[in-house]
Amino acid sequence: MSNPFTRVPTQEERAAASKVTDSCAVRAGFSGVAGYGIGLVFGLVLSGIEFSSPVDTTASTKDQVKAVFRDMGNKSLSSARNFAIMAAIYSGSECMIESYRARNDIYNSIGAGCITGGTLAMKTGPRGMAAGCAGFAAFSAAIDWYMHRDD
Repeated sequence: MSNPFTRVPTQEERAAASKVTDSCAVRAGFSGVAGYGIGLVFGLVLSGIEFSSPVDTTASTKDQVKAVFRDMGNKSLSSARNFAIMAAIYSGSECMIESYRARNDIYNSIGAGCITGGTLAMKTGPRGMAAGCAGFAAFSAAIDWYMHRDD
């Protein structure tokens, strides 16, 4: 019996896998999961650097350590959730824009950045949404330009 992990996929299997991974919903989902992981690590690192909750110095060392770890965990989960939402919105909107335009250029990143920034700033009103759109679009353009400057 041959090893299934060394078998070369057929053309039909490759086409089916490509159809699934080319879906904007799947891309947004994968980006959300990756953003959650990155946010978890990012939040853990930053919470270790900046500890804002006061520590009860009269408590035992064990209770102080528990409080610190609880705070670090809460900050990490919050950061992970925010990164996941941001990554899913950006990736999904960029995929939809790219599918609609049938082009892969910097304008897709700018549009996705604007949608993401505006959506994330929705609670701040129209002025905040415009600022979020402009800021995130500019950041997306700068990153896209940097990543593709040699193309």
